[in-house]
Amino acid sequence: MIKRLFLIAVALFPAGVALAQEGGEIALLHAGTDITDIKSQQRGARDFMNYCSGCHSLTYLRYNRMAEDLRIPEADLKANLMFTSGNPYDGVNSALPADAAGWFGKQPPDLSLIARERGVDYLYSYLKGFYVDPSRMWGVNNLYLPGVAMPHILANLQGRQEPVYKNEPDSGGNAHMVLVDVKLTTPGTLSEQEYDVMCRDIANFLDYTGEPVKAKRQSLGVFVILFLLVGFAFTYLLKKEYWKDVH
Repeated sequence: MIKRLFLIAVALFPAGVALAQEGGEIALLHAGTDITDIKSQQRGARDFMNYCSGCHSLTYLRYNRMAEDLRIPEADLKANLMFTSGNPYDGVNSALPADAAGWFGKQPPDLSLIARERGVDYLYSYLKGFYVDPSRMWGVNNLYLPGVAMPHILANLQGRQEPVYKNEPDSGGNAHMVLVDVKLTTPGTLSEQEYDVMCRDIANFLDYTGEPVKAKRQSLGVFVILFLLVGFAFTYLLKKEYWKDVH
């Protein structure tokens, strides 16, 4: 039965990929984050607090919990990361008023669980996917979230990206232009490699905020699996000993 279910899953997986490709979806970039990389998460916390926390909150994460998990000294926490509260026991709230929806068309969402909802590859791709679009209110759009309501807050760091279109036929055989990629045309203050690292660090930090015990859970899971395997081996040998006279 298990083998049959496995074969069905293998057979269905390529079909799902093919459907996604036929639907015209743009493949996400691979973030390559490491939930155990504390240095990366420290940098991600710094960048998130300085560039993102003005609009986006992390209400399910307390400052003191973040400092403890990411090994951030309390003095550094208060001096460099706490902009909306002086109490380390508070959650990470944004500086925006409650009626900020009128500025962006919608209230900027809380990002505490965004990595669990969308995945780190999406976050990494999103931060790299902004391009110039004069038709939008803020003059930018996003390859992975068309019609994005927020400005490109990291534009001066990344630089200016232009959309890349490809002429493709539709289902009726009529040619039309399809957005397939973005291309950096004006460099920012960071090199492409430095900006990649920054996006990866922010995605890694948000992966942590979505589940602060994730790294511990994964490391503990290895020992649990090993324990179960050893226990299964002893149980199997015990079963053979009990049933040897029956057979």
